[in-house]
Amino acid sequence: MPARFPHLPVVPAGNSTWSRNKWATVRLGELLRLERRPVKVEPDKLYQEIGIYCFGRGIFHKAPRTGFEVGEKDLFLMKEGDFILQVTFAWEGAIAIVSAAEDGMYGSTRYPTFRVDEKQCVAKFLLNYFKTEQGLQQLVKICPGSAGRNRVLNIKRLSEVIVPLPSLPEQQRVVARIEELAAQIHEARTLRQQAAEEAAALFPAVAGGRFSELMTKSAAQIGDVISFRNDLIRPTDGRTGPIRFIGLQHIESHTGKKIGEDRVLAEELTGRKFKFSPGEIVYGYLRPYLNKVWVADCEGHCSVDQYVIRTNPQKVDTKFIACFMRSPEFLNRAIELTHNLMLPRLRTGLLNSIPMPLPGISEQRQIVSELDALQAEVDALRRLQAETASELDALLPAILDKAFKGEL
Repeated sequence: MPARFPHLPVVPAGNSTWSRNKWATVRLGELLRLERRPVKVEPDKLYQEIGIYCFGRGIFHKAPRTGFEVGEKDLFLMKEGDFILQVTFAWEGAIAIVSAAEDGMYGSTRYPTFRVDEKQCVAKFLLNYFKTEQGLQQLVKICPGSAGRNRVLNIKRLSEVIVPLPSLPEQQRVVARIEELAAQIHEARTLRQQAAEEAAALFPAVAGGRFSELMTKSAAQIGDVISFRNDLIRPTDGRTGPIRFIGLQHIESHTGKKIGEDRVLAEELTGRKFKFSPGEIVYGYLRPYLNKVWVADCEGHCSVDQYVIRTNPQKVDTKFIACFMRSPEFLNRAIELTHNLMLPRLRTGLLNSIPMPLPGISEQRQIVSELDALQAEVDALRRLQAETASELDALLPAILDKAFKGEL
């Protein structure tokens, strides 16, 4: 049954920012009416439930399930306009308004639904307030619990939350302005993402075209210019002390950059590891579509899901062959040779059989120099895009802060 929170008077604003803006303040219990709609779960009927992202990021839709799959869990009907405070993560901003897309979906007991008093408050104004640091901290205080994930919203304490509340026309103006600026931020994010995708595609496009052209002039099989180093350490070797480990997870796909490493104790190894040295290519032959090709710049060890490759310096420049192995010309062939395997592995025989361009050493080094310069430009563009993304991420919180200071 619907439950109305006890009527409480408007709380004086004192010396708060809202007072300076001449905004009234109201207890949250004055604005929300709990309205639950329990449903009888039928075994053969489909039920699509919702979930709510934290930090005010909205609602997501779960996969539909039959009533039989739902089991004995209680479900409640959602209606457009419902205001939801997710009880286990409200303190982390798991709040949302049900849109037309979720009308007729369902939520568990963790998703209590409220109706906002539209005579006093615009629901989106209230939602945006709880996206601010000040609003979120008010939710934290009514979500008691020992630590993070054990915090649970106490619905009976909603009236302890104080909400700034200007006139309805002012609320509507503030919401419209926030949505206008949020739309501009979204457009900027979309453009930034498009630029990032174009930057990511630039190097393989140029490298692919360059190597494809070279293949028409002079070619050899990779096996003609490389050999495999199979220098292993084993847990039974009796070795002790720290070793540097660089596995598949430490190499960035497509760029050949090392993005991390682990220091492990030799006496604690649980499996074999390959040794590598500076100037050798470390290639992830497990799931070759990940395109993990790194030229080692240190002594270390890698997993046995990686090859340690030595090149013939009389025939090929190491960086040239590494660039080729990261190019679409090589990658597509590696995928083609392994696509029908449940766990793709590019075995040595298959790798050796892949054709590669083989111009003179001086031309190889010139091509490496050109591709390195291009990669440097792409990296600079990626850094700029990352900085722009951080600035965009900071914009909306700043806008909300200004909005609820009456400065928007």
